[in-house]
Amino acid sequence: MWQNRIFVFIFFSCSFFCFSQIEKPTILWNDSIKLSWNDFKDQPDLNTDVVAITASGMTFQYSIKKSNNQIVGFTSKVVTLFYPDKSWYKPERATAHILTHEQLHFDITELYVRKFRKQISQIIVSENLAENLDSLHLQIQKNLKNRQNLYDTETDYSRHVETQAKWQEQIGMELSNLSNFKSSN
Repeated sequence: MWQNRIFVFIFFSCSFFCFSQIEKPTILWNDSIKLSWNDFKDQPDLNTDVVAITASGMTFQYSIKKSNNQIVGFTSKVVTLFYPDKSWYKPERATAHILTHEQLHFDITELYVRKFRKQISQIIVSENLAENLDSLHLQIQKNLKNRQNLYDTETDYSRHVETQAKWQEQIGMELSNLSNFKSSN
């Protein structure tokens, strides 16, 4: 009997330790704090011409409230994150202009988090709530990926300076239009 207890204790201790080790540092999006090259912690890929990689994304969670087996409401949380341990740059080729390009990738992620929050705020509570939330999440992720790719294509990864400036203006305007849904830290 005591052997089972020790095993359970070791299992839970290991699970806690292992899961706490998995959690990596992140940076929450904040309109008053911009990324710096010091935030990019991963080793650069020397087998590519790419100068920098920004790993950003969103986390999404929700909780559904039920009463008498009926869905009566929900709460949700969507957060914009930058992942330092997955982001890198080549110091010998890095410039302020390229850092601005990478910051805009993070800002585009925030833009799509705001769009997602807006959609969530308009969702109608129904028996299909979980499916609707999951579907919205998948769609916004797809749209975010497409927009990030379009950004890199149109700016040629920051090499088209005028197009880069237009993107910064456009994303800034879109963020402003959705300011009611901005990340609050």
